[in-house]
Amino acid sequence: MVTQNTVEIPRSVWYGWGDPAHATSLSANALTYLSATLKLASVKPVHPPADITEVRIGEPVLNAEALAELRAACGTEYVSTERLDRIEHSGGKSTEDLLRIRAGDALGAPDAVIFPASSEEIREVLAVCAARGIAVTAFGGGTSVVGGVSPLRGTFDAAITLDMRRMNKMLHLDPRSRTATFEAGLRGPGIEAALEPHGFTLGHFPQSHQEATLGGYVATRSAGQASTGYGRSDDLVKSVHLETPAGPLVAGSTAPGTAAGPKLLDVIVGSEGAFGVITSATLKIVPVPTHKSYGSWSFASFTAGAEAIRRLRHEGLSGDLPHVCRLSDSDETASTFKLGGPKTAALGKYLSVRGQATPALALFLWEGATKETAARKRRSARILRAAGGIPTGPIPARAWEHGRFSGPYLRDELLTRGVYVETLETSATWTSLDSTYHAVREAILKSLAEHGGTGYVQSHISHIYPDGASLYFTYLAGVESDGLAQHARVKQAASKAIVAAGSTITHHHSVGTDHAPYLGAEIGALGLDVLRGIKNTLDPAGIMNPGKLIPAAIKEQP
Repeated sequence: MVTQNTVEIPRSVWYGWGDPAHATSLSANALTYLSATLKLASVKPVHPPADITEVRIGEPVLNAEALAELRAACGTEYVSTERLDRIEHSGGKSTEDLLRIRAGDALGAPDAVIFPASSEEIREVLAVCAARGIAVTAFGGGTSVVGGVSPLRGTFDAAITLDMRRMNKMLHLDPRSRTATFEAGLRGPGIEAALEPHGFTLGHFPQSHQEATLGGYVATRSAGQASTGYGRSDDLVKSVHLETPAGPLVAGSTAPGTAAGPKLLDVIVGSEGAFGVITSATLKIVPVPTHKSYGSWSFASFTAGAEAIRRLRHEGLSGDLPHVCRLSDSDETASTFKLGGPKTAALGKYLSVRGQATPALALFLWEGATKETAARKRRSARILRAAGGIPTGPIPARAWEHGRFSGPYLRDELLTRGVYVETLETSATWTSLDSTYHAVREAILKSLAEHGGTGYVQSHISHIYPDGASLYFTYLAGVESDGLAQHARVKQAASKAIVAAGSTITHHHSVGTDHAPYLGAEIGALGLDVLRGIKNTLDPAGIMNPGKLIPAAIKEQP
């Protein structure tokens, strides 16, 4: 699409997830299962999104002088005030975002969307915005599920969004040191495509991989699905180039180790655009594995499965750990068996005969050389069998990998059919994992049922550490008449339960606006003051992504 005032860019579904060509639909079996589980009278489409022509959006408030200066910085064709560009950048992809935009509300859209091509252009844009009091939100793939890219104005009248997609190149590759430098707007598949001809991979595959960008990985401290093997994004980053209103900042070092004071890199990784705009980063890379080995094991309960995985982490050799380590609770396992076809249904019956009436299924993926992965898998099997596990073969893990990026597309159809669905996550120590799991689950179910509805919650462990593991919850219910109030109520109940359990308010979804009210409980009042001090140094006017990460004054939106 090219118009007089837009940049030619690939279009996504303005009211949903990703590339419309990859959209998936629910099977008749899944619809029947949903209707019975949630006690819904019907799951026929009842909530289609508003037509694009009906979406409500305010008039841009940027004056002619400001627009002229922004166009001088990036080029007229790369500064858009077009309706569709503004709608597409009016928020992220949380259920709250989608409920709002599907109802035709884009009143919080930015006044302009700018597509810079270099650090220098971003530097000029920030100078204009600081001088004129314009709020700035950096936008990569737009996949935030916690309000991280909503273009809030803070105390300012005007707001722009910086879309980073033109900054999409690999800048440098050092195969001997195994590092690579990328521009921030390069998406996950683009990163892998740039590295693959050289025999390397980043190994970072979050569920948002197909849409998310390198800058988003770094800014949100994301964790990929294979983080047990490759590490989280914060384990991979060596250095970051940040453009701030106070000037450019290079945080981190390509040196293998340093004692040169506190690690400023950790100030930028996870900063969510609140201090400046990440324009490039250098990360560790590894050779592409030559072989993958799949496995799955079933346990009598989620508690038993978690203990088995803890033993695998503590008793096994560190090099034997699977790259992907995922344990579903009994509810998630039941839905997998119910919806996965005849083979998985037969597996459920087999486990019942073996004494596991409500099993918890663990999926594993080992990567590396063929002989090496086979040996690692055998050594892991001994620990899992000793912990009471029943081997269930490679098919469940292969099936999971095949559909690993498709989940968000199903949410679009669920919302159309009047089904509220959302996710949240945390992490806890091995000691408190079980109590945290039950407390958060019960809080979600109680809140979903508050107005008489039937809720469904399933959970899994997706990342493991020496001292604990993550917990990822997915929950569903019928959409209430006020879906936004329903969402706020459930999210608040779950967040309070997480804080009360002493667990982290976010393991890999970042803070955004959703978790900002709870950050103080985790890092303390003085910790918040430290973050404010950093922001005041790098962003003295306070224009960078207002309201995210650090609780701040927010100007009422139109």
